[in-house]
Amino acid sequence: MNNHLLRVNLARASVLLVVVAGVAAAADQPTGRATLQPATERKAAPEFALKDSSGKTVKLKKYRGKVVLLDFWATWCTGCKKEIPWFSEFQRMYGAQGFAAVGVSMDEGGWNVVKPFLAENHVPYRMLLGDDSTAQRYGIESLPDTFLIDRKGRVAAAYKAVLVDKDDVEANIKALLSKR
Repeated sequence: MNNHLLRVNLARASVLLVVVAGVAAAADQPTGRATLQPATERKAAPEFALKDSSGKTVKLKKYRGKVVLLDFWATWCTGCKKEIPWFSEFQRMYGAQGFAAVGVSMDEGGWNVVKPFLAENHVPYRMLLGDDSTAQRYGIESLPDTFLIDRKGRVAAAYKAVLVDKDDVEANIKALLSKR
């Protein structure tokens, strides 16, 4: 009888270890890092004219002189939703220093899907509704895609189809803000 209980307990322990390992793996989703391009090698960020939630047309050139974190995302994208609180934090911390986070939603449902998400999550930065033309100019193939744009409107770093490494993107933001 004792051997039977021992086998049952070992089996339960094995199942528990598998479950814990799975949860840890999901929580430890891989993240991406990006190296800032030398200023002389940066290319101009593609211009766009997209609508914000109030219907106002916003152009990228309006942000010239600021360091911009341009985030292409969607409400159905798990990694995207994980990044938004980080980007909100960056907006609050660095906004007064010339930083601007700008989200570009690629949700097919448009504002009907995005506005409730924004209301529920209290996102403190401007959100725009993306379109196919803008996505093509930025080479968006999957989400999330995040770009850091320098004060002169050039792409300084790109995090393509990957959850950003929070510390890495923050270090890159600080480095770009330090340059005048």
